[in-house]
Amino acid sequence: MSFIAVIAAARPNFMKVDPLLRALDAAGLPSELVHTGQHYDQNMSEVFFHDLDIKAPDVDLGVGSGTHAVQTAGVMVEFEKYCFERKPSWVVVAGDVNSTVACALVASKLGIKIAHLEAGLRSFDWGMPEEINRVVTDRLSDVLLTPSPDGDENLRNEGVPENRIFRVGNIMIDTLLRLLPRAKESSIHQTLDIEPGKYLLGTLHRPSNVDSEESLTRLVEILQQASSWHPFVLPVHPRTKQKLEQYGLRTQLDANDRIHLLDPLGYLDFLALSSQARAVLTDSGGIQEETTVLGIPCLTLRENTERPITVTEGTNTIVGSDEKLILSTLEDVLATDSLNASVPELWDGKTGERCAQVLKEKF
Repeated sequence: MSFIAVIAAARPNFMKVDPLLRALDAAGLPSELVHTGQHYDQNMSEVFFHDLDIKAPDVDLGVGSGTHAVQTAGVMVEFEKYCFERKPSWVVVAGDVNSTVACALVASKLGIKIAHLEAGLRSFDWGMPEEINRVVTDRLSDVLLTPSPDGDENLRNEGVPENRIFRVGNIMIDTLLRLLPRAKESSIHQTLDIEPGKYLLGTLHRPSNVDSEESLTRLVEILQQASSWHPFVLPVHPRTKQKLEQYGLRTQLDANDRIHLLDPLGYLDFLALSSQARAVLTDSGGIQEETTVLGIPCLTLRENTERPITVTEGTNTIVGSDEKLILSTLEDVLATDSLNASVPELWDGKTGERCAQVLKEKF
């Protein structure tokens, strides 16, 4: 039987594949959900399937964590076995994690058609492992489903034929808009004893920010200062938690009663927090997009972004790693009541349907 294998690996993938799976079902296209197991922690994977009401994976490759090479190789080995056994006609990969490029490599060598969801994004920073994953996956893909005009332009500049490029919009926004009413029912604000609109929210996980003692110490100092203006909520990624403890920085944060360190949150609780924060500080890509749609100021703690439309049209500001710049920008944001921002075209909650239509024509 011909069918489409849809790959999920890390938290952002779950939010992308859910609208696609629903749209494929509605379009009468058979599919299987393959979970690579790249994020195997309960709070980093299974809880998202529960929150998003996604069907249980048809297959769990159970690869787990490891170095880039170990993880990529592990996914390739297990996914190749799956392809030999199940023989999918198409493989849909999403985003830019190791599982994305691993499954694309396997499918390409086996002659299986590939669609890349969220194609064309570029940071132009080859120091980011995700950039390598994005470029390689796009080069291997037969159908490139882009979220914004800059994605189209990047692919054209790299010589991708026009008939492979399809701008469909931002599929993460489908999930956000569907679940926002449920997120508003969350009790997270009462649990943390914080007032909507009067707290800051952060996420930190990128190696450039958390792997070195110098950079992580600087970020802890920023959190300390920011918390003097508003309570600060920080769900702590496992990588960040390990580094905070390794460098002896965790105790400083624990001693500050205006900083709330949390275990990784489910999607609904996090959306409840992000949709009512005064501002968000992050090094995540997807959160730049979500805050743009939610109309929440976002400070991106990176030197670049693969989502420039969130800066040119949205609520995002790139502040890099300079402590003075980050704090002065945050201070300006907190002193401003209005934002000159808009929601990009096709970020309307219907991207899954457009993806399914493209795949139906190709399938």
